[in-house]
Amino acid sequence: MQRYALLLLLLLPLSLRAQKLPTRFELSDSTQSPPYAEAMAWWRALDKASPLISMRAAGPTDSGEPLQLVLYSPSGESDLQKLKKEGKSILFINNAIHPGEPDGVDASMLLLRELAFSKRFQQEVGDVVIALIPFYNIGGALNRNSTTRANQNGPEAYGFRGNARNLDLNRDFIKLDSRNAHSFTELFLQLKPQLYVETHVSNGADYPYTMTLLSTQHNKLGGPLAEYLRQQLEPRLYQQMAQKGWPMTPYVNVWGSTPDKGWVAFNDPPRYSSGFAALHHTIGLVTETHMLKPYNMRVAATYQFLLAAAKAVAQEGKKLQQLQLEQQQHTARQQALPLQWVSDTSQHTPFRFRGYEGRQETSAVSGQPRLRYDRSKPFEKEIKLYDTYRPTGQVQVPRYYVLPQGWWPVVERLKANGVLMRPLQRDSSMQAEVYRIADYKTVARPYEGHYLHHSVVVEGEKREVKLRRGDLLIPTDQPARRFLVEVLEPAAPDSYFSWNFFDAILQQKEGFSGYVFEDVAAELLKKNPALKKALEEKRAAEPDFAKDGAAQLEFIYKRSPYYEEAHLRYPVYRVF
Repeated sequence: MQRYALLLLLLLPLSLRAQKLPTRFELSDSTQSPPYAEAMAWWRALDKASPLISMRAAGPTDSGEPLQLVLYSPSGESDLQKLKKEGKSILFINNAIHPGEPDGVDASMLLLRELAFSKRFQQEVGDVVIALIPFYNIGGALNRNSTTRANQNGPEAYGFRGNARNLDLNRDFIKLDSRNAHSFTELFLQLKPQLYVETHVSNGADYPYTMTLLSTQHNKLGGPLAEYLRQQLEPRLYQQMAQKGWPMTPYVNVWGSTPDKGWVAFNDPPRYSSGFAALHHTIGLVTETHMLKPYNMRVAATYQFLLAAAKAVAQEGKKLQQLQLEQQQHTARQQALPLQWVSDTSQHTPFRFRGYEGRQETSAVSGQPRLRYDRSKPFEKEIKLYDTYRPTGQVQVPRYYVLPQGWWPVVERLKANGVLMRPLQRDSSMQAEVYRIADYKTVARPYEGHYLHHSVVVEGEKREVKLRRGDLLIPTDQPARRFLVEVLEPAAPDSYFSWNFFDAILQQKEGFSGYVFEDVAAELLKKNPALKKALEEKRAAEPDFAKDGAAQLEFIYKRSPYYEEAHLRYPVYRVF
């Protein structure tokens, strides 16, 4: 069935394709993917040839080349504002975030060309608008080679994972280090898509499936969209792909082992697109074709998935629009929101999985055990998919966050995500909850240009804070409510604190000279019996501390009026 489906895709419309803008994929017998400049020339030609296709610049990227947006509009209308006012449903497709994984690049060219010229295809997808990024990581696409995807079976040449600044853009949706991500976020908010699809190629285990699917984690998505995803959208897509000869499996999140024992579903924090989409009340789907399958099969499977997604949005778009409104209302009603999540291994979903037996044998390289899959020994069995996550921490949502204007990199990122903020009109003070960073850990190695913090512990106290004219009052009663909690609560795993945007508060700016502060400390102890008692108790409890004069001076200093308030004080205040 799979071979038959592939034959239909590659052969039946050949005469039409030969006449209407053949692609490098077709001209190379399905072994090549086009370089960036060639692909852009092809898209410009398609734009010129069809009134249903338009292409425009959509903001800067780190490469110096503008991000491009291709739009398929059945009515020929290309103004995004008009399309949204008309209530059109939008499928948003993002290709080549990892340009070494170009399956979506070629599948999208084939799909939109058919939609441009084939009445039958136009009728199949109905009134859906398709917004498509041909190459998101342009810098990586320009860094073309044939070697960096060591485990991947074709195409002959492809781009590189890192962008023009060597950033992995699939970790940048929250932190917005790249111009690409800023442009993407602006575009995402303009489109407000009903469904988001991002195309990839997997690493990991070996198995017969060509297509695997990673969906927005349903527990973290929550609300009516999560129910729709689990009960309607996923079953629909799995069924349609199987009918087309491309049965799918959930993304096989297995590393260094074999999938026959089951696996824990991928946890997608908002650094990834599927987690980011959830914060903006949108379902995100990530296609992961299997790296070891021939390139023509991977492109064919991606093509069929994109077509199935387009049909789903065409038929369910109005329902999705309504569910997105209900999702916002659902979030607005929640007085507390979760911050951290862990896999709940007490629950699982049974899945009938097709795989290959794996065995350990001696490595010819190291002489140590190595894993080998035996394709002559396929199996089909029910495995346990641990796809339930539960929250391990939550926070009461304040009525307002207050952000001093000096933290402008954070202000910029909030604005980029459509957050509504109101600058104070005069200097003032107010009662607020103020966090102190009580503890945190930091990774030992840099991760995407940052030393990421984790295991953050905060202590809160109510106090009066002084504010200046221009400081920002941020209401949480807005569509970005959940986004605000995820980025402004420091204990959240992808918060702006975790990504180092507030690291300046972690360094003490002033101190003391011991020989000078000795006399000051003695006076402080005379005037403050409670401080003296605390010092004596600590000396009695900790012999090493009792022998360390400098540590005792530090203890007194940090409990004195001389110790700076800004050290470890988190500069985002919570107002209830």
